[in-house]
Amino acid sequence: MAEVILKTPQELEVMRESGRLLASVFGYLDQYIKEGISTMDINNLAEDYIVNQLHARPASKGQYGFQYVLNTSINHVVCHGVPSETQKLESGDIINVDITLEKGGFIADSSKMYMIGDVGPHARKLVEKTYEAMWEGIKVVKPGATLGDIGHAIQHCATLNGYSVVRDYCGHGIGRQMHEAPQVLHYGLKGKGLVLKEGMTFTIEPMINQGKAKVKVKKDGWTVVTCDKKLSAQWEHTIAVTADGYEVLTLREEERQKAAI
Repeated sequence: MAEVILKTPQELEVMRESGRLLASVFGYLDQYIKEGISTMDINNLAEDYIVNQLHARPASKGQYGFQYVLNTSINHVVCHGVPSETQKLESGDIINVDITLEKGGFIADSSKMYMIGDVGPHARKLVEKTYEAMWEGIKVVKPGATLGDIGHAIQHCATLNGYSVVRDYCGHGIGRQMHEAPQVLHYGLKGKGLVLKEGMTFTIEPMINQGKAKVKVKKDGWTVVTCDKKLSAQWEHTIAVTADGYEVLTLREEERQKAAI
């Protein structure tokens, strides 16, 4: 089992800056992600902003051979959707935009759901309850808690609303590398798994399906979809374990009130 890397206060300060910059990318994209834009346009806008405005590196580009700076996952796409010139957002779509950014040697990772135009009530509820599930997982983070506590909180919220949790993909440790130990499952049992310690940094990024949890990878080798073609939603933040709880390193401006609760 790979060793979990605890971050020093100095390293956490650098990660805090990476997270702040990544949050600002979503703030920039908010004005553009609407009906009619192509997913490649979203990719290009993000790359230009990260490189030329923030003087940072889009960490996904080139990672594992991926050519783009972000993933765009629409409707029944669970994760890892590939940007395309021909794929344009339509009213009623829900889309997850997943972005990574490196600054000062440390990486931040976050994703946000967007609801395009006139989104139906069932899709809207899925997006909102997936967001709630992510926060239920975040709120249990503190020294002495376990990874199982996080997974259990997310799973409980999802199943309470009649949804399923994708088990094929999970959160992960993050720092100088995009994927470090530990793996952070979005299901689990209270009190089980790795005990959290101050200085740990990892993502919490539940993928919640309307229907069954089973997924498959399309022929492009990247795009993951639900097998039953029902909708999927995902939200993601990079989290640090602090002395008495947690800090959301990628917190966006519109979320600051939420984090204070």
